[in-house]
Amino acid sequence: MQRVTGFGRLFFKAQDPEALYVWYERHLGIKRGPEGAVSFIWREMHEHAKDGRTVWAIFPKLTKYFEPSRTDFMMNFCVADLDGLLKVLKEEGVEIDPHREDAPYGRFAWIMDPEGNRIELWQPPAGA
Repeated sequence: MQRVTGFGRLFFKAQDPEALYVWYERHLGIKRGPEGAVSFIWREMHEHAKDGRTVWAIFPKLTKYFEPSRTDFMMNFCVADLDGLLKVLKEEGVEIDPHREDAPYGRFAWIMDPEGNRIELWQPPAGA
């Protein structure tokens, strides 16, 4: 079974997300899109006609979205078969959050690594 197929998103916390977005735009030219985050578009290595996207977003320092992790970042990995991977991870003893989310832009689940870092798993919708 193929597990992770790509790197989808990087989220991190900041004391003042708005000021930090302004800093990154001013000094590094990184501009937010209309959805409020930054999207880096790239091409698939083996399917050159297919675009990929990595999202980079800054969250408020007090966000609860990363809980129960106490770290200031969360990674999101793309997966092809969320249910199949979660089954295998459960058998391997990986800590899995029972919460799931289904959205028009994909399905989501969360796991914890051995050091307590929350990891988001994302299965993009078919054809995305």
